[in-house]
Amino acid sequence: MAVTEDKHKNIEALEEATIRFAGDSGDGMQLTGGQFTNATAIVGNDLSTLPDYPAEIRAPAGSLAGVSGFQIHFSSKEIYTPGDILDVLVAMNPAALKANLKDLKPGGMLIVNTNAFNETNLKKVNYTSNPLEDAALQSKYKVFGIEISRLTQLALEGSSLSAKHVDRTKNLFALGLMCWLYTRPMEKTIEWLNQKFKDKPDILDANLKVLKAGYHFGETTEVFISSYKIDQAKIKPGKYRNITGNEATVLGLIAASKKAGITPLLGSYPITPASDILHELAKYKQFGFRTFQAEDEIAAIGVALGASFAGGLGITTTSGPGVCLKSEFINLAIKTELPLVICDIQRGGPSTGLPTKTEQSDLLQAMFGRNGDSPIPIVSASTPGDCFEAVFEAVRIAIKYMTPVFFLSDGYIANGSEPWEIPDANKLPNIEVKFRKEKEGFSSYLRDEKTLARPWAIPGTPGLEHVLTGIETEVTTGKINYDPANHDAMVKIRAKKIENIENDIPDIKPVFGGEKGDLLILGWGSTYGSICAATELLIASGHKVANAHLRYLNPFPKNLGAFLKNYKKVLIPEINMGQMNMLIRAKYLVDSQGLNIVAGKPLKVNSITEAAESLLK
Repeated sequence: MAVTEDKHKNIEALEEATIRFAGDSGDGMQLTGGQFTNATAIVGNDLSTLPDYPAEIRAPAGSLAGVSGFQIHFSSKEIYTPGDILDVLVAMNPAALKANLKDLKPGGMLIVNTNAFNETNLKKVNYTSNPLEDAALQSKYKVFGIEISRLTQLALEGSSLSAKHVDRTKNLFALGLMCWLYTRPMEKTIEWLNQKFKDKPDILDANLKVLKAGYHFGETTEVFISSYKIDQAKIKPGKYRNITGNEATVLGLIAASKKAGITPLLGSYPITPASDILHELAKYKQFGFRTFQAEDEIAAIGVALGASFAGGLGITTTSGPGVCLKSEFINLAIKTELPLVICDIQRGGPSTGLPTKTEQSDLLQAMFGRNGDSPIPIVSASTPGDCFEAVFEAVRIAIKYMTPVFFLSDGYIANGSEPWEIPDANKLPNIEVKFRKEKEGFSSYLRDEKTLARPWAIPGTPGLEHVLTGIETEVTTGKINYDPANHDAMVKIRAKKIENIENDIPDIKPVFGGEKGDLLILGWGSTYGSICAATELLIASGHKVANAHLRYLNPFPKNLGAFLKNYKKVLIPEINMGQMNMLIRAKYLVDSQGLNIVAGKPLKVNSITEAAESLLK
């Protein structure tokens, strides 16, 4: 069903919009937001999304704990974040309204399912009266009360579906309405419904009817006097797709294994927000990818390390609580010097913490969370699409330097999405794998002069029999050795090998701004978008500000120390209590200042600009 211009209503041109769909966890808000995102990608807008899942498996219906949300910021120009503040809030029940109203800008559009605002649902979230009847609410926002549940029932009058199944389709009414309101095409959603319910014609028919009913309601009702149009963004020509961070991680792992010509194996145990990597990779058996769902986190990394020992590429995925359990095997990988990629998709902590919310609090855990002196390379992704390149680089380093490598993402990057230019596979760099074949002069810890990597000998290769153990070994032979001088030498060799990686990574450069200035905003990970947007605003205000972003967290780029000294002040925004700031201050002795907000959400642009302006004063 193509969108056509309604001759009876105005179509207003906008540059950008931020919309949040919010409702009960059973209301299908993620599906609604996802399909609206797909339609927006087809239009060609630049976009950034922020899904927000409830932490509970199934919180009581209508409760604040059970609110699920999906936010999308889309524009005719390049954007970096899912938006600080909402232009439109679609609230399917009182809990969704109460949890999200604070983020709606004054004068913003509030679309509510009035049928859900009954006495029972109001009491569940401690509303003593119906907030939709509050004059203050009506004066502050543009409130559109729509009987979404009743109109859904009318659209399916005479349907063979049960009342419960009819009610479950109301999210498609909201989707159809918003597609009309923002002139989004619905062909992709219709195609998706046809595919998903091709074996259930009654459900397919119902969903299509409700979707179209929502669209035509917006088109014909007197409630809305205008719809809105946002032109296609001007982006570099190429072939694009909408992608989440976890999807990009999957494709990066597949591409890297193909470029290395090596058999990959993912050993994983389900944990939010990393589980989707396991789910997605299991679909790619045709590319030689092997997946193993283990009984626990320890078994998962054990299987992955075993694959690397046998000449494959071992990969394991987890989040912070799982890293704790994997730490002994990570240290075994460091000691045996085997390639292994540990994908840590960070979430709020400590302990179980905030399973579905985002945080950057595993940096020091990745850096130091093992016994002994056990340095490990760390590579971090900055955006959903950047996960492809970052995890590809993690694989390259792991194989070249015979070491486990941490790949850091987080819940916001993993579940958020953006347009991603599909790379040309032929232009991706090859990853050289050097299996030892010559038995003459072989020793399990005889090292490459440049990288200090030890040889990778596949077990069973005649003449290359060797033992790998967690006990300290002799410098070159690999035989167990407790000599103090030998241990001192081995600790320093392992550290030097990781330090040498700085010669194999690019120098850090400003993203925006000059090579020198009054303030540098330094970031890593998912703060990238907010920092870039804030820096652009500060530069436009006349400030001498620049920003730079770290992909390589251990070792740091070789020029980082000199680069920091080009700026009078340094601000490091993080979604933790200042972990990167601590490392930077300790290593480079600069008086960097932190901006630390640990709220389970991405940093807001406004928070960064305020902190920067305060430092500049």
